[in-house]
Amino acid sequence: MTLLLPFFLGFIVAAIGITPPGLINMTAAKVSLKDGRNEAISFAIGATIIVFFQTFLALLFANFINSRPDIISSLQEIGLFIFIVLTIYFLWKAKKPKLPKSEMKVRSKTNRFFLGMLLSALNLFPIPYYVFVSITLSTYGYFYFLESFIFAFVGGVVTGSFLVFYLYIVYFKKREAKSSFLMNNGNYIIGSITGLVSIITLFKLIKGYFG
Repeated sequence: MTLLLPFFLGFIVAAIGITPPGLINMTAAKVSLKDGRNEAISFAIGATIIVFFQTFLALLFANFINSRPDIISSLQEIGLFIFIVLTIYFLWKAKKPKLPKSEMKVRSKTNRFFLGMLLSALNLFPIPYYVFVSITLSTYGYFYFLESFIFAFVGGVVTGSFLVFYLYIVYFKKREAKSSFLMNNGNYIIGSITGLVSIITLFKLIKGYFG
């Protein structure tokens, strides 16, 4: 039962980070349209494998940082700044939702599995994202840098990531189709979540200074 929490947290933070339209998930949808669902699933598996290694590396790095109390305070301040910037960015971007132009140009006949790995490897956002998320969760006592917790969290991230890719593959059948609720509001959702995290982090920092 204890390991269900880190698995669930990994699943949720992965879904939050990947759900807004981006290069990888929109390319998965495009591959599904052009080459069929099986090729798209192969693409998603390749991308998810890289996510596994990125998340595991991020947690190892976060574990090292977490063992240095002198660094934690500074990281919380940096994390607050990053979450505020992300909030502003996503809320601003939400005003003009559109498909990423990059994914429309992917026409390589390369094996879709390796294409998924390549595009995922080029996306470095997951590493700092999971570093800050895991440290934040650890600060509030929801996550511990134990081997079992790390593997459970990574398992949740992998599951959540693949599920989001699969949903894009299944539901985005036509490029010209009207944008779904998620397409129109995904950036508002992620912006609201990062805004909430910013407020919570700010209160924690204030409490630390004056408590």
